Amino acid sequence: MAEIWDLYDRDGNRTGETWVRGFGNYKDIPEGRYHLGVDILVVHEDGTYLLMKRSDDKDVYPGFWEASAGGSALSGEEPLEAATRELLEETGLVPDSMELINVLFKDPSRAMFYSYLARVSCDKDSVTLQEGETVAYKWLDKEAFLEYVDSENAIGSHNQRFEKYINTLRC
Repeated sequence: MAEIWDLYDRDGNRTGETWVRGFGNYKDIPEGRYHLGVDILVVHEDGTYLLMKRSDDKDVYPGFWEASAGGSALSGEEPLEAATRELLEETGLVPDSMELINVLFKDPSRAMFYSYLARVSCDKDSVTLQEGETVAYKWLDKEAFLEYVDSENAIGSHNQRFEKYINTLRC
């Protein structure tokens, strides 16, 4: 079943238009229109951060480790609703709390990203993988997490969306 996305204007308002997702076709969304994306950075109550390895079949950053779960909101979803759904789908985790930490428009990808910090207190071995999306996971302590985000292996656009939060960890 195809994903249908609502389209938004630069002010974050739904335009009434929709977009049917296809492999890599986000680049064809008309200029001045955006789809809603969500990113979720997961921190465990013990202070470790969750990294997920993307499937090699992904159209964007295949095979990369990422410090987030996330994806695109489906038509009719609000940002928090989409973030909670994506977190559950990609990790099997239900957050104790979700905090909005950034909203960022990305013109090249025709997306506006709502980035959340999810706090969890689950059994760390209870993470589940979503077929076609993720193939592995690991938990990193704060120092290893900062080493990852500073490395060339990190997805720079994800770091940008979480930059303000990441900078608070450096203090």
